[in-house]
Amino acid sequence: MPKRKIRVVAAQIEQDGRYLITQRKPTSSLPLLWEFPGGRVEDGETDQTALARELDEEMAIDVEVGEPAIAVTHEYDAYVIDFRVYRCRLLTPVDRIKKIGVHDFRLVTPDELDDYEFPGADQATIDSLLESTGSDG
Repeated sequence: MPKRKIRVVAAQIEQDGRYLITQRKPTSSLPLLWEFPGGRVEDGETDQTALARELDEEMAIDVEVGEPAIAVTHEYDAYVIDFRVYRCRLLTPVDRIKKIGVHDFRLVTPDELDDYEFPGADQATIDSLLESTGSDG
């Protein structure tokens, strides 16, 4: 029986050389792991619309959704994630970010990303991001 496929979008928000990551709530699936902020794409939504909606719902932030950065397919035990990360520009001041649907958030440098535990799909994204930043410097 084929596994259920879930389309998930996330924001790669870079500000002053740091990336915004969020921590999942203790009651969510994959509790307390870190990830790029985002969520599921609902029926009839574009990736961009879903991403803007999720960021508003989870953290009360506005973003300008830009170009696709990374696409990863990751298989978990119960389902398959079709994971798309978009470069986004944060339009809300950092001090106005709220923890509505997230447990915590941080702005971290690429070097600090290894200090946080990410779910499988996000880890593949982090690896790709670190490869791209490593080749630039």
